[in-house]
Amino acid sequence: MKRPLLLCTLLAGTAFAAKERATFRYTAPPDGERPVIVNAVIGPQGSDFAMRLRFDKVPWGDECKSRCANATLLLDTDNSKQTGLRLATKNAPGNGADVAVVIQGVRDYAKQEGAPPVSWLRVKVRLLGSEASSVDDGELLAEFNHRQDPERLHVDGETIYLLVDATSAALPSARKARVVYQPPGAKPLQATIPGMIGSGSGKGVRIFKDGSWGKARDATP
Repeated sequence: MKRPLLLCTLLAGTAFAAKERATFRYTAPPDGERPVIVNAVIGPQGSDFAMRLRFDKVPWGDECKSRCANATLLLDTDNSKQTGLRLATKNAPGNGADVAVVIQGVRDYAKQEGAPPVSWLRVKVRLLGSEASSVDDGELLAEFNHRQDPERLHVDGETIYLLVDATSAALPSARKARVVYQPPGAKPLQATIPGMIGSGSGKGVRIFKDGSWGKARDATP
């Protein structure tokens, strides 16, 4: 079930740009079938988790056609394995994740013969409770795309800018959070980031620069 997304007015000075550093980096193999995340900046921004995700290739559209992005980021919002996802493998890095952010390049072939296919970038956000043993078990908190939800999702070439609402009462929080990303065929990448508690309105990642998507691309990678 979808829940309403909160639209935040986010203004930040350019002084924050120097504080933004990559949450994780990944070197993609040259023969990869799908676009993968190679550079991510993730952190709290107001009541959201803000993300700037750079792919090795354009994650949606005609360039990738039917082999577009299908990436999942896991957020352990309280940095505790006592809550959240319970995978079959006891020591799996994904255990304890409370939110799954699934990013997909979608291509819909028109039913009418001769009509061109329609492409877009879609994001699904799932809440992972302790009863979840896979990402698909999670409750759908939100689903949006870059065409209809520009206040939440913006695409600029290989880079996407994303705001994930973290105000759900069912979502645990703490001073630290954890990010997990597993590229296809590679070891999982993990990083610790500031959590929603004590992050402060004047700290953390700033995806909007002076209230504009256009200046976000200039932030330090």
